[in-house]
Amino acid sequence: MEYDLAIIGGGPAGVGAGVYAARKKLKTIFITSNFESQSSVSPDIQNWIGTISISGQELANNFKSHLKKYSDGVVEIKEGETAQTVAREGEFFTIKTNNGDYQAKTVLIASGSQRRKLDIPGSKEFENKGITYCASCDGPMFSDKDVVVIGGGNAGFETAAQLLAYTKSVTLLHRGPDFKADPITVEKVLKNPKMKALKNIETVEVKGEQFVKSIVYKNTGTGEITEQSTEGIFVEIGLVPNTGYLGDLVELDQYKRVKIDPWTQKTNVSGIWAAGDCTNVLYHQNNIACGDGVRALEDIYLHLHA
Repeated sequence: MEYDLAIIGGGPAGVGAGVYAARKKLKTIFITSNFESQSSVSPDIQNWIGTISISGQELANNFKSHLKKYSDGVVEIKEGETAQTVAREGEFFTIKTNNGDYQAKTVLIASGSQRRKLDIPGSKEFENKGITYCASCDGPMFSDKDVVVIGGGNAGFETAAQLLAYTKSVTLLHRGPDFKADPITVEKVLKNPKMKALKNIETVEVKGEQFVKSIVYKNTGTGEITEQSTEGIFVEIGLVPNTGYLGDLVELDQYKRVKIDPWTQKTNVSGIWAAGDCTNVLYHQNNIACGDGVRALEDIYLHLHA
């Protein structure tokens, strides 16, 4: 069967586009391994607009339910399938998955990204028990606590700025000799008396009992080992976009994110759009990804009905 549209990815960008595709009656193949996003592990998301508080898993379940509600006869959902390659064949694109091949006139890449994980002793044991990869999702739970941010790029400093609004103190640890964040951002954040930032730091171990109690780190210049008490560790050491299956089909940036026109979400290849955390947009949030998916779908609809 040939489809109007293939959507790859079941997070907020893909589902947002999928719901709109169903309502606009675009014959769509929706390919996703699952409906979970990076925030699915969060126990309490407080910034999903219109919902005061929701767990990440419940949000993922809602994504699935919402899409299924409108999908009948329009959007064919292939849950449990993973895209392996995408290639143009004449007027259509062929999407090969672990379970079959599908042909579509247009493609929306919404396969998201995954957080680069902290890989030291204790990091796996205390994930979601004090170690978190989403300050927007989990930050308010650490009000009036001493917390640590790992990562000296823009994401690390932006996370620190957010946390300073309600935590007792923030210590940022950066492995390099110079912060990678914009100098203006660094200067602004470091002016806060509750903020401390350290360079040339190698994280060594996370300690705790049921929850995080401390982090051990090493100053690579002096060799000094420090164990610092903390109840929260926010990891911002980068994202790994899920774009490997695309090969060189579309233009990627230096971080392997899909380059898009932010006005339309178009890639450099006619017939292919991208949305969400797999793209080179400035900010990555559930609400933003959903909106980007909807914007892409609106443009795809116009393209198909030109």
